[in-house]
Amino acid sequence: MKPPAALLPPGFTVELNRTVTVRDQGRSLVGGSPTRAIYLSRAAVRMFAGRLLAVDRAGSGALVDKLLEIGMADPVLDTLPAADESDVTYVIPTYGRPESLDRLLTSIGPRKSVIVVDDASPDPSDAKRIAAAAGARFIALPENLGPAGARNAGLRLVHTTYVVFVDNDMVVTDGAVAILLRHFVDPRVALVAPRVIGLQLSTRVNWISRYEDARSSLDLGPTPATVRPRARVSWVSTAFVVARVEALGAGFSDGMRVGEDVDLVWTLVEQGWRVRYEPAATSAHEHRVTFPDWAKRKAFYGTGGHALALRHPGNIAPAILAPWSVGVIVALLAQRAWSVPLALGISAVAAVRISRKLSRHEHPLRIGIKLTATGVAASVSQTMALLTRHWWPIAVLGSIISRRVRRATIAAAILDVVLDYRRTRPQLDIVRFGIARRADDLAYGAGLWLGALRGHSTAALRPDIRGRR
Repeated sequence: MKPPAALLPPGFTVELNRTVTVRDQGRSLVGGSPTRAIYLSRAAVRMFAGRLLAVDRAGSGALVDKLLEIGMADPVLDTLPAADESDVTYVIPTYGRPESLDRLLTSIGPRKSVIVVDDASPDPSDAKRIAAAAGARFIALPENLGPAGARNAGLRLVHTTYVVFVDNDMVVTDGAVAILLRHFVDPRVALVAPRVIGLQLSTRVNWISRYEDARSSLDLGPTPATVRPRARVSWVSTAFVVARVEALGAGFSDGMRVGEDVDLVWTLVEQGWRVRYEPAATSAHEHRVTFPDWAKRKAFYGTGGHALALRHPGNIAPAILAPWSVGVIVALLAQRAWSVPLALGISAVAAVRISRKLSRHEHPLRIGIKLTATGVAASVSQTMALLTRHWWPIAVLGSIISRRVRRATIAAAILDVVLDYRRTRPQLDIVRFGIARRADDLAYGAGLWLGALRGHSTAALRPDIRGRR
């Protein structure tokens, strides 16, 4: 279903996020996700108090909504009203692991509405006993439906306004649900996810656990964001989320055993709902820490690319490039004496062409150069990911027959590790971090190609090259 036409409530306040640069006495904003430039009227500029903008006059609500959608602003959490936590039901899909279920229910606490859905475990008796002891409702499915089907079975029994989906390998931290619920004062918000950090277990510490603590697939970083395809945060895991029940309809796509969370998020966004990522709230996840289990899970995630490519064409593209940035990348990969001058020349032409579309700004060429530089950096980063992650089988074959491909692939593999190590600052030496980083990409890429081969389609492997944005 589509979201209601209701407006943002008076007093709803947002702040321009750190991606945004303010220029031209406040009339030009450059930033967002993906990066863009917008021009404000003088009346719109007067609505701001520094980098803050509140819904307090005619037209301000529409501007706030626009800034949220394009990723230039985020709600100021402290200004959002508290919500009623009694209007929430927890749905927990579980399969085995009764000790993890017990730990999760303890973290949720007493006097909560909880539904435990056993997804046809070989022996559900322990889960049933633990659920009863916690005062939770217990449902045993006659056949294994996977996480999507199990969550849907629980969702059909929910009668509250909001539902919390939480997997049994999670731990709910104090105050997390209360923080996430604040976002639902925005009538377009359908789902909010917290930051997922590693659960600290002294008996399960090794080099894989330290890598996951720094660079888990589920940890989307310390910066809040509007979640949508092609944005900086393009998906969230439903290992722990709070959702508006009326927005979910029938829930997850039955039958999807991987990628069902991404599919749900993108479906909600396509319907016009808003999805938020809020790292001020955290939850803890018990990561896989044995190498075979960890690598198998990474490959499993990769296999979901094919189904997502069929359901959401274009959104799963491993790289999104403009034609001019393709020219820059091809020039650099050629590794000739003319490569850098040609790449600079193409970039200069692109900057001039972009600046011509920004004539309303006081310094269009300056903004055009910034947007072009951002595009070049993003294109180089995506090319590195293609060589080391999405297209690594091609890169390996190419390296055997081409010295230039070999140099480019080795350079990408090393540079990616160095940059990621500086960014994440893991409690792990760079050598083991690098081994884990490359193994992570190899496993995911293998799963991506396996899914493509099984589905007889290259949709999840093809980059998206577009001339207009």
